[in-house]
Amino acid sequence: MNSILITGCNRGLGLGLVRALVNLPQPPQHLFTTCRNRAQATELEDLAKQHSNIHIFEIDLRNFEAYDKLIADIEGVTKDKGLNVLFNNAGIAPKSTRITATKSQDLLDALHTNTVVPIMLAKACLPLLKKAAQANEAQPMGVARAAIINMSSILGSIQGNTDGGMYAYRTSKSALNAATKSLSIDLFPQRIMCVSLHPGWVKTDMGGSNAPLDVPTSTGQIVETIRKLGEKQNGGFVNYDGSPLTW
Repeated sequence: MNSILITGCNRGLGLGLVRALVNLPQPPQHLFTTCRNRAQATELEDLAKQHSNIHIFEIDLRNFEAYDKLIADIEGVTKDKGLNVLFNNAGIAPKSTRITATKSQDLLDALHTNTVVPIMLAKACLPLLKKAAQANEAQPMGVARAAIINMSSILGSIQGNTDGGMYAYRTSKSALNAATKSLSIDLFPQRIMCVSLHPGWVKTDMGGSNAPLDVPTSTGQIVETIRKLGEKQNGGFVNYDGSPLTW
């Protein structure tokens, strides 16, 4: 892939994805990363000093009016090549889990960040994604052509829910999965691939210390997986290792 935009890169999986991508034998020519507070994204800044293909954008993705500048800045770099991949990684997980403790604001916050932001950013990136698809029309469906990867969670699986609870997080990720499916249908004429991906249970601030996977293991596998995804997985829900998941 020539270019990729990843959201939420100051820590956790986002930062891990950046590390995994720059360590590829042939890393992306342009790796666009976002963070809310650049001054606090010290590890990302250090990486950018070592790798000139990393571009850092300070943006609060909940501020939709800031998207025009972000897109213009990316287009200023990629020119007529467009954007190959939008990786919607940024997300939140409210702490309230049981119905007796669930607050309406938790539901709204999770839906805003985990569902509305990815949809609106996908909309904003469409011109760049379509440009990449056209520039790489000889390529089959996949990240080498144009793709949207939405970082979902197995907790968004309705069929896989056997534990209940986690209302804000579960519903926001289920809604994101629904958006992925719609995007895959709407963007099929341009052969832009759209996939929801579960990163596994990972040791992050969100996943906690009991998680079986560390960030390098998860993100390294994710990078290998997305490079292999194609038309067969379009509109699907896959695990970090590429295996299919139930809706």
